[in-house]
Amino acid sequence: MNPYQVARRSSTALIVFLAGIAVPSALMAQNRHEMSVLQVVEYANKNSVQVKNALIDIQIQQQTNKEITAQALPNVSGSLETIYYPKVPVQSFPNFIAMATYGVLEQEGVRNGSGQPIVSPKDFGFVAAQFGTSWTATGGVSLSQLLFDGQVFIGLQARKASMDLASKTAEVTKEQIKTNVYKIYYQVVIGKKQIETIDANITRFEKTLSDTRAFFQQGLVEQLDVNKLEVTLTNLRTDKIKVENDLKVGVMGLKFLMGMPAKDELVLTDTLSESQLKDDLLNNEYKYEDRKEFQQLELTKTLRAFNVKRYQLSKLPTVAAFGTFSKNAQRNEFDFFGKGDWFTTAFVGVKITVPIFEGFAKDARISKARLELKQVENLSENLKLTIDNDVETARIKIGSALLSMESQRRNMELAESIYNQTKLKYDQGLGSNLEITNAQTELRTAQVNYYAALYDAVIARIDYLRAVGKL
Repeated sequence: MNPYQVARRSSTALIVFLAGIAVPSALMAQNRHEMSVLQVVEYANKNSVQVKNALIDIQIQQQTNKEITAQALPNVSGSLETIYYPKVPVQSFPNFIAMATYGVLEQEGVRNGSGQPIVSPKDFGFVAAQFGTSWTATGGVSLSQLLFDGQVFIGLQARKASMDLASKTAEVTKEQIKTNVYKIYYQVVIGKKQIETIDANITRFEKTLSDTRAFFQQGLVEQLDVNKLEVTLTNLRTDKIKVENDLKVGVMGLKFLMGMPAKDELVLTDTLSESQLKDDLLNNEYKYEDRKEFQQLELTKTLRAFNVKRYQLSKLPTVAAFGTFSKNAQRNEFDFFGKGDWFTTAFVGVKITVPIFEGFAKDARISKARLELKQVENLSENLKLTIDNDVETARIKIGSALLSMESQRRNMELAESIYNQTKLKYDQGLGSNLEITNAQTELRTAQVNYYAALYDAVIARIDYLRAVGKL
Protein backbone atom coordinates (compact mmCIF):
# COMPACT_ATOMS: atom_id res chain seq x y z
CA MET A 1 0.00 0.00 0.00
CA ASN A 2 1.26 3.49 -0.85
CA PRO A 3 2.66 5.21 2.29
CA TYR A 4 0.47 8.27 1.79
CA GLN A 5 -2.56 6.00 1.58
CA VAL A 6 -1.63 4.54 4.98
CA ALA A 7 -1.62 8.03 6.49
CA ARG A 8 -4.90 8.98 4.87
CA ARG A 9 -6.65 5.89 6.14
CA SER A 10 -5.89 6.77 9.77
CA SER A 11 -6.27 10.54 9.49
CA THR A 12 -9.49 10.92 7.49
CA ALA A 13 -11.82 8.51 9.32
CA LEU A 14 -13.15 11.25 11.63
CA ILE A 15 -13.75 13.92 8.98
CA VAL A 16 -15.39 11.53 6.53
CA PHE A 17 -17.82 10.46 9.25
CA LEU A 18 -18.69 14.01 10.23
CA ALA A 19 -18.97 15.25 6.65
CA GLY A 20 -22.01 13.03 6.32
CA ILE A 21 -22.84 13.72 2.71
CA ALA A 22 -20.96 14.76 -0.39
CA VAL A 23 -21.58 18.24 -1.72
CA PRO A 24 -21.10 19.06 -5.42
CA SER A 25 -17.77 20.75 -6.00
CA ALA A 26 -19.38 23.08 -8.51
CA LEU A 27 -21.04 25.08 -5.74
CA MET A 28 -19.65 28.60 -5.73
CA ALA A 29 -18.65 30.19 -2.42
CA GLN A 30 -21.00 32.95 -1.26
CA ASN A 31 -18.97 34.25 1.68
CA ARG A 32 -15.33 33.95 2.67
CA HIS A 33 -14.44 33.25 6.30
CA GLU A 34 -10.84 33.40 7.56
CA MET A 35 -10.90 31.87 11.02
CA SER A 36 -8.67 30.72 13.84
CA VAL A 37 -9.68 27.62 15.76
CA LEU A 38 -11.21 29.76 18.52
CA GLN A 39 -13.26 31.67 15.95
CA VAL A 40 -14.46 28.39 14.48
CA VAL A 41 -15.53 27.22 17.95
CA GLU A 42 -17.36 30.52 18.54
CA TYR A 43 -19.12 30.22 15.17
CA ALA A 44 -20.14 26.63 15.95
CA ASN A 45 -21.55 27.70 19.33
CA LYS A 46 -23.83 30.14 17.53
CA ASN A 47 -24.82 28.08 14.51
CA SER A 48 -24.54 24.37 15.34
CA VAL A 49 -27.97 22.72 15.44
CA GLN A 50 -27.00 20.70 18.55
CA VAL A 51 -26.03 23.86 20.42
CA LYS A 52 -29.14 25.72 19.23
CA ASN A 53 -31.38 22.94 20.52
CA ALA A 54 -29.51 22.85 23.84
CA LEU A 55 -30.10 26.60 24.24
CA ILE A 56 -33.78 26.10 23.38
CA ASP A 57 -33.89 23.50 26.17
CA ILE A 58 -32.88 26.27 28.57
CA GLN A 59 -35.82 28.38 27.37
CA ILE A 60 -38.14 25.38 27.71
CA GLN A 61 -36.99 24.95 31.31
CA GLN A 62 -37.66 28.64 31.96
CA GLN A 63 -41.26 28.16 30.84
CA THR A 64 -41.55 25.01 32.97
CA ASN A 65 -40.39 27.03 35.98
CA LYS A 66 -43.08 29.61 35.24
CA GLU A 67 -45.66 26.82 35.32
CA ILE A 68 -44.38 25.75 38.74
CA THR A 69 -44.45 29.33 40.02
CA ALA A 70 -48.01 29.75 38.74
CA GLN A 71 -49.19 27.01 41.11
CA ALA A 72 -48.25 29.21 44.07
CA LEU A 73 -50.00 32.32 42.70
CA PRO A 74 -53.72 33.19 42.94
CA ASN A 75 -55.97 31.72 40.27
CA VAL A 76 -58.83 33.93 39.13
CA SER A 77 -61.53 32.81 36.72
CA GLY A 78 -64.70 34.38 35.43
CA SER A 79 -67.80 32.73 34.06
CA LEU A 80 -70.97 33.77 32.24
CA GLU A 81 -73.75 31.28 31.65
CA THR A 82 -77.20 31.50 30.07
CA ILE A 83 -79.67 28.57 30.00
CA TYR A 84 -82.96 28.28 28.13
CA TYR A 85 -85.54 25.64 29.08
CA PRO A 86 -88.04 24.92 26.30
CA LYS A 87 -89.73 22.79 28.96
CA VAL A 88 -89.25 23.91 32.52
CA PRO A 89 -88.20 20.87 34.57
CA VAL A 90 -90.95 19.19 36.58
CA GLN A 91 -90.24 18.19 40.16
CA SER A 92 -92.26 15.73 42.26
CA PHE A 93 -92.61 16.20 46.02
CA PRO A 94 -94.85 14.83 48.79
CA ASN A 95 -98.34 16.33 48.93
CA PHE A 96 -97.69 18.36 52.06
CA ILE A 97 -100.68 20.65 51.35
CA ALA A 98 -103.19 17.78 51.68
CA MET A 99 -101.30 16.51 54.72
CA ALA A 100 -101.59 19.86 56.45
CA THR A 101 -105.26 20.23 55.53
CA TYR A 102 -106.21 16.82 56.93
CA GLY A 103 -104.22 17.60 60.04
CA VAL A 104 -106.32 20.71 60.70
CA LEU A 105 -109.59 18.88 60.00
CA GLU A 106 -108.66 16.08 62.40
CA GLN A 107 -107.63 18.56 65.04
CA GLU A 108 -110.89 20.47 64.73
CA GLY A 109 -112.96 17.26 64.80
CA VAL A 110 -114.65 17.92 61.48
CA ARG A 111 -116.92 15.14 60.30
CA ASN A 112 -117.70 13.97 56.82
CA GLY A 113 -121.10 13.74 55.18
CA SER A 114 -121.75 10.43 56.91
CA GLY A 115 -121.14 11.98 60.29
CA GLN A 116 -117.87 10.19 60.77
CA PRO A 117 -114.77 12.07 61.93
CA ILE A 118 -112.43 12.83 59.05
CA VAL A 119 -109.31 10.61 59.17
CA SER A 120 -106.09 11.29 57.24
CA PRO A 121 -105.35 8.77 54.46
CA LYS A 122 -102.25 6.61 54.80
CA ASP A 123 -100.73 7.92 51.54
CA PHE A 124 -101.18 11.50 50.46
CA GLY A 125 -99.31 10.87 47.14
CA PHE A 126 -97.08 13.33 45.31
CA VAL A 127 -97.52 16.65 43.62
CA ALA A 128 -95.81 17.28 40.26
CA ALA A 129 -95.08 20.92 39.52
CA GLN A 130 -92.82 23.07 37.32
CA PHE A 131 -90.38 25.21 39.25
CA GLY A 132 -88.25 27.90 37.73
CA THR A 133 -88.34 30.08 34.64
CA SER A 134 -87.62 29.49 30.98
CA TRP A 135 -84.46 31.63 31.05
CA THR A 136 -81.69 31.83 33.64
CA ALA A 137 -78.42 33.75 33.58
CA THR A 138 -75.43 33.64 35.92
CA GLY A 139 -72.20 35.67 35.91
CA GLY A 140 -69.47 35.46 38.50
CA VAL A 141 -65.81 35.55 39.50
CA SER A 142 -63.98 32.83 41.44
CA LEU A 143 -60.62 33.09 43.18
CA SER A 144 -58.47 30.37 44.70
CA GLN A 145 -55.14 30.57 46.47
CA LEU A 146 -52.96 27.64 47.45
CA LEU A 147 -51.77 28.21 51.00
CA PHE A 148 -49.70 25.09 51.50
CA ASP A 149 -48.73 22.15 49.27
CA GLY A 150 -45.48 20.31 49.98
CA GLN A 151 -44.96 19.25 46.38
CA VAL A 152 -45.35 22.81 45.06
CA PHE A 153 -43.03 24.07 47.80
CA ILE A 154 -40.29 21.67 46.68
CA GLY A 155 -40.95 22.53 43.03
CA LEU A 156 -40.26 26.18 43.83
CA GLN A 157 -37.00 25.23 45.56
CA ALA A 158 -35.88 23.10 42.60
CA ARG A 159 -36.32 25.82 39.95
CA LYS A 160 -32.74 27.11 40.14
CA ALA A 161 -31.24 23.60 40.05
CA SER A 162 -33.37 22.81 36.99
CA MET A 163 -32.10 25.90 35.19
CA ASP A 164 -28.51 25.11 36.18
CA LEU A 165 -28.90 21.59 34.79
CA ALA A 166 -30.26 22.87 31.46
CA SER A 167 -27.37 25.37 31.23
CA LYS A 168 -24.81 22.71 32.11
CA THR A 169 -26.23 20.36 29.49
CA ALA A 170 -25.72 23.12 26.91
CA GLU A 171 -22.11 23.51 28.10
CA VAL A 172 -21.52 19.76 27.71
CA THR A 173 -22.87 19.96 24.16
CA LYS A 174 -20.61 22.92 23.39
CA GLU A 175 -17.59 21.05 24.73
CA GLN A 176 -18.35 18.05 22.54
CA ILE A 177 -18.60 20.34 19.51
CA LYS A 178 -15.38 22.07 20.55
CA THR A 179 -13.51 18.76 20.85
CA ASN A 180 -14.48 17.68 17.35
CA VAL A 181 -13.77 21.14 15.93
CA TYR A 182 -10.25 21.08 17.36
CA LYS A 183 -9.55 17.61 15.95
CA ILE A 184 -10.79 18.36 12.44
CA TYR A 185 -9.30 21.86 12.35
CA TYR A 186 -5.79 20.69 13.16
CA GLN A 187 -6.17 17.65 10.94
CA VAL A 188 -6.70 20.03 8.03
CA VAL A 189 -3.78 22.20 9.19
CA ILE A 190 -1.52 19.13 9.24
CA GLY A 191 -2.83 18.15 5.81
CA LYS A 192 -1.74 21.54 4.47
CA LYS A 193 1.75 21.01 5.87
CA GLN A 194 1.76 17.58 4.26
CA ILE A 195 0.92 19.10 0.87
CA GLU A 196 3.79 21.56 1.29
CA THR A 197 6.11 18.62 1.85
CA ILE A 198 4.74 16.79 -1.19
CA ASP A 199 5.26 19.93 -3.27
CA ALA A 200 8.88 20.04 -2.10
CA ASN A 201 9.29 16.36 -3.04
CA ILE A 202 7.78 17.01 -6.47
CA THR A 203 10.12 19.96 -7.03
CA ARG A 204 13.13 17.88 -6.05
CA PHE A 205 12.06 14.95 -8.19
CA GLU A 206 11.30 17.13 -11.19
CA LYS A 207 14.91 18.34 -10.98
CA THR A 208 16.16 14.76 -10.68
CA LEU A 209 14.04 13.68 -13.67
CA SER A 210 15.31 16.64 -15.71
CA ASP A 211 18.91 15.73 -14.89
CA THR A 212 18.30 12.07 -15.69
CA ARG A 213 16.83 12.93 -19.08
CA ALA A 214 19.95 14.99 -19.79
CA PHE A 215 22.10 11.99 -18.79
CA PHE A 216 20.00 9.79 -21.07
CA GLN A 217 20.57 12.09 -24.01
CA GLN A 218 24.28 11.80 -23.29
CA GLY A 219 23.98 8.02 -23.17
CA LEU A 220 24.93 7.82 -19.49
CA VAL A 221 21.69 6.15 -18.32
CA GLU A 222 19.04 3.93 -19.88
CA GLN A 223 15.47 4.76 -20.88
CA LEU A 224 14.35 2.43 -18.09
CA ASP A 225 15.89 4.77 -15.53
CA VAL A 226 13.97 7.70 -16.97
CA ASN A 227 10.72 5.71 -16.98
CA LYS A 228 11.11 4.69 -13.33
CA LEU A 229 11.57 8.30 -12.28
CA GLU A 230 8.55 9.36 -14.33
CA VAL A 231 6.43 6.72 -12.57
CA THR A 232 7.61 7.94 -9.17
CA LEU A 233 6.89 11.57 -10.08
CA THR A 234 3.41 10.65 -11.32
CA ASN A 235 2.75 8.85 -8.03
CA LEU A 236 3.80 11.96 -6.10
CA ARG A 237 1.43 14.14 -8.11
CA THR A 238 -1.37 11.63 -7.64
CA ASP A 239 -0.69 11.56 -3.91
CA LYS A 240 -0.96 15.35 -3.82
CA ILE A 241 -4.35 15.27 -5.55
CA LYS A 242 -5.63 12.66 -3.11
CA VAL A 243 -4.44 14.61 -0.08
CA GLU A 244 -6.02 17.79 -1.49
CA ASN A 245 -9.32 15.94 -1.92
CA ASP A 246 -9.05 14.68 1.65
CA LEU A 247 -8.57 18.27 2.81
CA LYS A 248 -11.68 19.36 0.89
CA VAL A 249 -13.65 16.62 2.62
CA GLY A 250 -12.17 17.73 5.94
CA VAL A 251 -13.17 21.36 5.40
CA MET A 252 -16.67 20.25 4.38
CA GLY A 253 -16.89 18.16 7.54
CA LEU A 254 -15.78 21.13 9.61
CA LYS A 255 -18.37 23.43 7.99
CA PHE A 256 -21.05 20.80 8.57
CA LEU A 257 -20.09 20.59 12.24
CA MET A 258 -20.06 24.40 12.55
CA GLY A 259 -23.43 24.86 10.88
CA MET A 260 -21.82 26.89 8.08
CA PRO A 261 -23.41 26.83 4.59
CA ALA A 262 -21.58 24.51 2.21
CA LYS A 263 -21.32 27.30 -0.37
CA ASP A 264 -19.27 29.52 1.94
CA GLU A 265 -15.49 29.48 1.73
CA LEU A 266 -13.63 28.61 4.94
CA VAL A 267 -9.96 29.49 5.30
CA LEU A 268 -8.08 28.25 8.38
CA THR A 269 -5.56 30.77 9.68
CA ASP A 270 -3.94 28.93 12.60
CA THR A 271 -0.66 27.07 12.25
CA LEU A 272 0.76 24.22 14.28
CA SER A 273 4.15 23.63 15.85
CA GLU A 274 5.56 20.92 18.05
CA SER A 275 6.10 23.41 20.86
CA GLN A 276 2.35 24.14 20.94
CA LEU A 277 1.67 20.47 21.58
CA LYS A 278 3.95 20.40 24.61
CA ASP A 279 2.67 23.51 26.42
CA ASP A 280 0.86 23.10 29.78
CA LEU A 281 0.80 19.31 29.75
CA LEU A 282 1.18 16.49 32.24
CA ASN A 283 0.10 18.45 35.28
CA ASN A 284 -0.39 15.88 38.03
CA GLU A 285 -3.30 17.76 39.60
CA TYR A 286 -6.86 17.52 38.35
CA LYS A 287 -10.29 17.75 39.95
CA TYR A 288 -13.44 15.86 39.15
CA GLU A 289 -15.37 19.13 39.41
CA ASP A 290 -13.51 20.49 36.37
CA ARG A 291 -15.30 18.01 34.12
CA LYS A 292 -18.59 19.38 32.86
CA GLU A 293 -20.09 15.88 32.79
CA PHE A 294 -19.39 15.58 36.51
CA GLN A 295 -20.98 18.98 37.17
CA GLN A 296 -23.99 17.88 35.14
CA LEU A 297 -24.32 14.66 37.14
CA GLU A 298 -24.07 16.51 40.46
CA LEU A 299 -26.94 18.77 39.42
CA THR A 300 -28.94 15.70 38.41
CA LYS A 301 -28.26 14.26 41.87
CA THR A 302 -29.58 17.47 43.47
CA LEU A 303 -32.79 17.27 41.45
CA ARG A 304 -33.29 13.61 42.35
CA ALA A 305 -32.92 14.52 46.03
CA PHE A 306 -35.62 17.18 45.56
CA ASN A 307 -37.81 14.50 44.02
CA VAL A 308 -37.51 12.37 47.17
CA LYS A 309 -38.53 15.34 49.33
CA ARG A 310 -41.43 16.13 47.01
CA TYR A 311 -42.98 12.71 47.45
CA GLN A 312 -42.31 12.74 51.18
CA LEU A 313 -44.15 16.05 51.60
CA SER A 314 -47.05 14.72 49.53
CA LYS A 315 -48.15 12.92 52.71
CA LEU A 316 -48.88 16.27 54.39
CA PRO A 317 -52.28 17.99 54.11
CA THR A 318 -52.80 20.67 51.50
CA VAL A 319 -54.51 23.96 52.35
CA ALA A 320 -56.26 26.24 49.88
CA ALA A 321 -58.47 29.32 50.20
CA PHE A 322 -61.27 30.08 47.78
CA GLY A 323 -64.02 32.59 47.19
CA THR A 324 -66.81 33.32 44.69
CA PHE A 325 -68.92 36.34 43.82
CA SER A 326 -71.78 35.88 41.37
CA LYS A 327 -75.02 37.41 40.11
CA ASN A 328 -77.95 35.39 38.78
CA ALA A 329 -81.35 36.17 37.30
CA GLN A 330 -84.44 34.28 36.13
CA ARG A 331 -86.77 35.42 33.36
CA ASN A 332 -89.54 33.90 31.30
CA GLU A 333 -88.28 35.95 28.35
CA PHE A 334 -84.76 36.74 27.22
CA ASP A 335 -84.71 40.16 28.83
CA PHE A 336 -81.81 40.13 31.26
CA PHE A 337 -80.75 43.67 30.41
CA GLY A 338 -84.16 45.20 31.04
CA LYS A 339 -86.08 45.46 34.25
CA GLY A 340 -85.80 42.73 36.82
CA ASP A 341 -83.69 41.72 39.74
CA TRP A 342 -80.21 40.17 39.72
CA PHE A 343 -79.54 38.23 42.90
CA THR A 344 -76.07 38.25 44.47
CA THR A 345 -74.27 35.26 45.87
CA ALA A 346 -70.86 35.50 47.60
CA PHE A 347 -68.87 33.18 49.79
CA VAL A 348 -65.31 32.49 50.94
CA GLY A 349 -63.82 29.39 52.46
CA VAL A 350 -60.76 27.34 53.30
CA LYS A 351 -60.28 23.75 52.21
CA ILE A 352 -57.92 21.33 53.93
CA THR A 353 -57.32 18.07 52.12
CA VAL A 354 -55.86 15.33 54.29
CA PRO A 355 -54.47 12.26 52.52
CA ILE A 356 -55.48 9.16 54.46
CA PHE A 357 -54.91 6.09 52.34
CA GLU A 358 -54.02 5.68 48.67
CA GLY A 359 -53.10 2.03 48.52
CA PHE A 360 -49.44 2.69 49.50
CA ALA A 361 -48.93 4.64 46.24
CA LYS A 362 -47.04 7.44 48.00
CA ASP A 363 -44.69 4.99 49.73
CA ALA A 364 -44.01 3.39 46.36
CA ARG A 365 -43.22 6.78 44.81
CA ILE A 366 -40.86 7.67 47.67
CA SER A 367 -39.05 4.33 47.37
CA LYS A 368 -38.79 4.72 43.61
CA ALA A 369 -37.38 8.25 43.95
CA ARG A 370 -34.80 7.05 46.47
CA LEU A 371 -33.71 4.25 44.12
CA GLU A 372 -33.38 6.73 41.26
CA LEU A 373 -31.25 8.94 43.51
CA LYS A 374 -29.09 5.93 44.36
CA GLN A 375 -28.63 5.25 40.66
CA VAL A 376 -27.30 8.76 40.10
CA GLU A 377 -24.98 8.43 43.09
CA ASN A 378 -23.65 5.19 41.60
CA LEU A 379 -23.17 6.91 38.25
CA SER A 380 -21.28 9.70 40.01
CA GLU A 381 -18.88 7.25 41.63
CA ASN A 382 -18.45 5.43 38.34
CA LEU A 383 -17.76 8.73 36.57
CA LYS A 384 -14.94 9.40 39.02
CA LEU A 385 -13.40 6.07 38.05
CA THR A 386 -13.93 6.92 34.39
CA ILE A 387 -12.25 10.31 34.79
CA ASP A 388 -9.29 8.69 36.57
CA ASN A 389 -9.00 6.19 33.74
CA ASP A 390 -9.38 8.89 31.07
CA VAL A 391 -6.66 11.03 32.63
CA GLU A 392 -4.16 8.20 33.12
CA THR A 393 -4.82 6.81 29.64
CA ALA A 394 -4.48 10.27 28.12
CA ARG A 395 -1.21 10.84 29.96
CA ILE A 396 0.22 7.62 28.60
CA LYS A 397 -0.96 8.40 25.08
CA ILE A 398 0.28 12.00 25.04
CA GLY A 399 3.66 10.95 26.40
CA SER A 400 3.97 8.19 23.83
CA ALA A 401 2.69 10.42 21.03
CA LEU A 402 5.19 13.19 21.80
CA LEU A 403 8.07 10.72 21.89
CA SER A 404 6.92 9.18 18.63
CA MET A 405 6.57 12.61 17.05
CA GLU A 406 10.12 13.59 18.01
CA SER A 407 11.45 10.23 16.86
CA GLN A 408 9.68 10.45 13.51
CA ARG A 409 10.82 14.04 13.01
CA ARG A 410 14.46 12.99 13.53
CA ASN A 411 13.88 10.03 11.26
CA MET A 412 12.42 12.33 8.58
CA GLU A 413 15.35 14.73 8.89
CA LEU A 414 17.76 11.80 8.58
CA ALA A 415 15.92 10.43 5.53
CA GLU A 416 16.07 13.88 3.91
CA SER A 417 19.81 14.07 4.62
CA ILE A 418 20.29 10.64 3.09
CA TYR A 419 18.29 11.65 0.04
CA ASN A 420 20.34 14.85 -0.40
CA GLN A 421 23.61 12.90 -0.13
CA THR A 422 22.35 10.27 -2.56
CA LYS A 423 21.22 12.98 -4.97
CA LEU A 424 24.62 14.63 -4.76
CA LYS A 425 26.36 11.35 -5.56
CA TYR A 426 23.89 10.78 -8.41
CA ASP A 427 24.59 14.23 -9.84
CA GLN A 428 28.33 13.46 -9.69
CA GLY A 429 27.81 10.19 -11.47
CA LEU A 430 28.74 8.14 -8.41
CA GLY A 431 25.24 6.83 -7.59
CA SER A 432 22.66 4.77 -9.38
CA ASN A 433 19.06 5.46 -10.32
CA LEU A 434 17.95 2.69 -7.96
CA GLU A 435 19.70 4.34 -5.02
CA ILE A 436 18.01 7.69 -5.53
CA THR A 437 14.62 6.05 -6.08
CA ASN A 438 15.02 4.08 -2.86
CA ALA A 439 16.15 7.19 -1.00
CA GLN A 440 13.11 9.08 -2.26
CA THR A 441 10.78 6.24 -1.22
CA GLU A 442 12.30 6.12 2.25
CA LEU A 443 11.98 9.90 2.55
CA ARG A 444 8.31 9.76 1.57
CA THR A 445 7.68 6.99 4.09
CA ALA A 446 9.45 8.95 6.83
CA GLN A 447 7.42 12.06 6.01
CA VAL A 448 4.14 10.14 6.10
CA ASN A 449 5.09 8.57 9.42
CA TYR A 450 5.98 11.97 10.84
CA TYR A 451 2.69 13.61 9.90
CA ALA A 452 0.78 10.61 11.20
CA ALA A 453 2.68 10.93 14.50
CA LEU A 454 2.04 14.68 14.53
CA TYR A 455 -1.70 14.11 14.11
CA ASP A 456 -1.65 11.44 16.84
CA ALA A 457 0.02 13.97 19.14
CA VAL A 458 -2.68 16.55 18.35
CA ILE A 459 -5.46 14.08 19.14
CA ALA A 460 -3.69 12.93 22.31
CA ARG A 461 -3.31 16.53 23.50
CA ILE A 462 -6.97 17.33 22.88
CA ASP A 463 -8.07 14.13 24.64
CA TYR A 464 -5.81 14.89 27.60
CA LEU A 465 -7.06 18.46 28.03
CA ARG A 466 -10.63 17.24 27.81
CA ALA A 467 -9.93 14.46 30.32
CA VAL A 468 -8.67 16.97 32.92
CA GLY A 469 -11.49 19.43 32.11
CA LYS A 470 -9.22 22.14 30.70
CA LEU A 471 -10.00 22.05 26.98
